[in-house]
Amino acid sequence: MKAIAYRKSLPIAEPDSLIDIELPEPTPGEHDLLVDVHAVSVNPVDTKIRRNVAPPEGEAKVLGWDVAGVVRAVGSKVSLFKVGDRVWYAGSLVRPGANSERHVVDERIVGHMPASLDFASAAALPLTTITAYEMLFDRLGIAEGAASAGKRLLVIGAAGGVGSILVQLARQLTGLTVIGTASRPETSAWLETLGAHHVIDHTKPLSEELKRIGIAHVEYIVSLNQTDTHWPQIVESIAPQGKLALIDDPEHIDVRMLKRKSASLHWEFMYTRSMFGTADMIEQHVLLDRVASLIDAGTIRTTVSGNFGTINAENLRKAHALIESNKAKGKIVLEGF
Repeated sequence: MKAIAYRKSLPIAEPDSLIDIELPEPTPGEHDLLVDVHAVSVNPVDTKIRRNVAPPEGEAKVLGWDVAGVVRAVGSKVSLFKVGDRVWYAGSLVRPGANSERHVVDERIVGHMPASLDFASAAALPLTTITAYEMLFDRLGIAEGAASAGKRLLVIGAAGGVGSILVQLARQLTGLTVIGTASRPETSAWLETLGAHHVIDHTKPLSEELKRIGIAHVEYIVSLNQTDTHWPQIVESIAPQGKLALIDDPEHIDVRMLKRKSASLHWEFMYTRSMFGTADMIEQHVLLDRVASLIDAGTIRTTVSGNFGTINAENLRKAHALIESNKAKGKIVLEGF
């Protein structure tokens, strides 16, 4: 089968940073689905692994952790899906990625694809949806509905993939006042269309930008990128006994600065459940099915912002380059082989 992989960690401008290869057909295990991959999307994790994780000598590593496709075969103990089902999922870091014609995945981290979306639009969402959903409701413990009314959520770097779905989930499922940060007119406008109550400029001091819109402190902060750069302002802006959640990997932050406010720090890594085979691993199936129903009801919209065409090495190199430029808005998808 066709696949896209890399053999050495190289800058994305190098032609061999991602290459087209042929691989043997995968075989599903007893809890697995064998999926015909119709569309994929690209995430920062793809670029981080490509740059920092070199495959063993002579081997090729396949990236890709956002899939929309059709079930081709099922393992002997599969109970949630059948052949022919349209599915979407974000896969597992401890198994091969999905930039290939066919892919094997545990059914417990797979959802039924929204009926109202095409494959490309659906592929934009699984990884970021799981990340945003787990961050809001599992890590920060935010209550759905009116219980959170009167409290504020600040989303730093809100126009990217995770922020684009997180803003929608927070606005549609909670009573929070949602404040997103952006630095360009087009990304600010994007956040407004997604439902942010306010958009502030993260190139300026966050505490001053919050005061500009009449807010002294926020009970919840989600920092999606450049946390180390924003750290002093995060500490200044968080309310006493507030909660902070991160997904990035800041080099140097002094968590002791949170002590004075008794603020708590939470990390979200959506691969934890699949990586460790946790007892609640099936919750990713449950949340993907739930969000699919929200999309079909028109409550949540896809965050796809660009289609880079056929799934091949050349187009994936272009997608990686845009992700690495830190200028991406929403999600980049590719479809078909």
